[in-house]
Amino acid sequence: MARCALTTTDNPYNPFTQYDLWQSYDERVCGYYSNNYLARIAVIGTEDSGENIEKDIEDAVDEIVEMNLPLFNPLTGTRVYYKKIQAQ
Repeated sequence: MARCALTTTDNPYNPFTQYDLWQSYDERVCGYYSNNYLARIAVIGTEDSGENIEKDIEDAVDEIVEMNLPLFNPLTGTRVYYKKIQAQ
């Protein structure tokens, strides 16, 4: 199973290879706090193994993307959406 992450359609940075830039854009610039949102949605058991945790995270990412709730980009005034990104 490939690792995945939650990002937004407007974030130009890759959370796997440019995490600090990605997080700065996500939190400080736009105020999305995608990691916090993902943590609230993900259901992770206390006894889950690493592989099960990755599956739980992917399920939560899929659920968020499927809801297709728009966000408002404060820089451009446009709608953006969450998307799933896979580690290369």
